[in-house]
Amino acid sequence: MDLLQGKAGLIFGVANERSYAWHIAKALHDNGAQCAFASLPGEKNEARARFAIEALGLPDPWLRPCDVSRDEDLDRVFADYARDHRRLDFLVHSVAFADREWLAPGRFVGTPRDVFHGALDVSAYSLVAMARRAAEQMSANGGGSIFALTYYGAEKVVPGYNVMGVAKAALECSVRYLAHDLGPRGIRVNAISGGPLKTLAAAGIGGFKEILARNERRAPLGRAVEGGDVGGAAVFLAGDLSRGVTAETLYVDCGANALGV
Repeated sequence: MDLLQGKAGLIFGVANERSYAWHIAKALHDNGAQCAFASLPGEKNEARARFAIEALGLPDPWLRPCDVSRDEDLDRVFADYARDHRRLDFLVHSVAFADREWLAPGRFVGTPRDVFHGALDVSAYSLVAMARRAAEQMSANGGGSIFALTYYGAEKVVPGYNVMGVAKAALECSVRYLAHDLGPRGIRVNAISGGPLKTLAAAGIGGFKEILARNERRAPLGRAVEGGDVGGAAVFLAGDLSRGVTAETLYVDCGANALGV
């Protein structure tokens, strides 16, 4: 399929072949998009990301290391991207972090100040920082699409999700404010709320197996979400079919968010 033929963009967050960012990259690439990547810095992180990206059929991917909590890293990545690419049509934010020591049921009340600040910086503020840098290049081409990955723990208590839930709530609110600011420039900003998926990040959440099982039991579709489900939503948001959609959180969790019990 060629729903995204001629479009190009930058994806933050591919860690391995199980990450949501990888499934998004696969769906975008399969639909004709040109994808560039930024990964966690460090030799092992970069090697793992490169191996996963090459598995998509991209033997020589455009990949840069980036610590999203450092402005100089973000400046370098976006400057390099602008130098090497004619256009930036989409930006994917699939980045989150919190100290796993505090991701266990009953531990939120004890969250230290530095852990709280760190989670919000990496998981929420980084979207604002990326959007500011992406806006100029997107505006030059008449607009674009920015979207971030979130989770239902931003709205309801998911024991063990703790400070990540607070950070994702900040992320979702940032999406709406960014959509307001950037809308006049033709830039849409949205979030995809994916259901729990077995990833490196999820492995650090206390009680994750129970979260996954509960989501599967509750979901109207009677199954757990798959990476390709979120990949399909990403194709929609990155392309022209969603040209009237902004400031939204799109749930891709097999309907589990709709149930009260």
